[in-house]
Amino acid sequence: MSQAPFQKFVPKKKNSLIKEEFKQAKKKAKKERAAAIDRRFEEKRQLKAAAKNAPTPATQNKTSHSPKQKKVSAIETNFTYTKKVEGIKKDYTPEPVKTAPKIVKPSSISTTEMPLNKYVAHCGVCSRRDAVTLIKEGKIKVNNEVVKEPAHKVTERDNVQFNGKKLFVSKNLVYILLNKPKDYITTTDDPQGRKTVLQLTKMATTERIYPVGRLDRNTSGVLLLTNDGELTQKLSHPSYNITKVYEAKLDKSLTKADFDKILNGIKLEDGEIKADSLAYADSKDKSIIGIEIHSGRNRIVRRIFEHLGYDVKGLDRVMYATLTKKNVERGKWRFLSEKEIRLLKYLNISHKKIQTNQKPTT
Repeated sequence: MSQAPFQKFVPKKKNSLIKEEFKQAKKKAKKERAAAIDRRFEEKRQLKAAAKNAPTPATQNKTSHSPKQKKVSAIETNFTYTKKVEGIKKDYTPEPVKTAPKIVKPSSISTTEMPLNKYVAHCGVCSRRDAVTLIKEGKIKVNNEVVKEPAHKVTERDNVQFNGKKLFVSKNLVYILLNKPKDYITTTDDPQGRKTVLQLTKMATTERIYPVGRLDRNTSGVLLLTNDGELTQKLSHPSYNITKVYEAKLDKSLTKADFDKILNGIKLEDGEIKADSLAYADSKDKSIIGIEIHSGRNRIVRRIFEHLGYDVKGLDRVMYATLTKKNVERGKWRFLSEKEIRLLKYLNISHKKIQTNQKPTT
């Protein structure tokens, strides 16, 4: 019997690939930063040129002076004239009178249009997907009128309200990794008074953050919380194939037949599902299973094993995208590093582009 499936579980993505992705992301970020700096300097040069060419009140008043004043003005505007300095005649060119340029400050309020559900997500209320539900339920007002169309275009000049409070786009983006314990639910609040993950991170920030995706009440492990609606939408979208790795503790050893079924695919009530990778996490205890999967279906790992007649005694998510719970104790949290944030934002972009290009045209 082949022992290949029983090898210790190792995630498919190698460190070399992650390093290369980070290297490419760093190069791209440098280019974008350099281009932004060049654009900023060009805008400043254009503002200075416009202010220099614009007529000033001082030059306008010169034309209304008396004839004697006009004569003096005409002499001052000559390119050269002679001046006796210490008995020596020299050509002297007077410097033009400098006037402070009138700089028009751009408005701090953006006029860029965006869909209403995206705006609500950027305000830190919830994820973009949950914002669609809020809008359709009529809980969002735009300029004192209820709008139920998520694609309705708004800007920061509009008065967008939720629960009677005006929303403002969050400028301070926060990214927190939590090692979630059991008995906590992944919602922002709970009418039944159960403990939520936000109670564990309430001292982390004053910004309104929310969990990316969900973990069952009895599932522990890696959970990302943020107020970055755009990143949340990306990590939640099936087309990006975000990988999750779980360690499952079963009530009995997983047989070789069921092992192969999970790898080859099993049929559940909502369609077929198969694991990307599967292994025994402990060679001496075949009831502890490591499973890698990218599906975002509800309770999918538990349902896979329950479909085959196993009871999941414990489930722990050890990896989400590129994040692990290393050096984070159960119930504790930490902020993501800049490197981790960049990796998340550039994660699987090439895969997304390939999928987009492969879509049949109609």
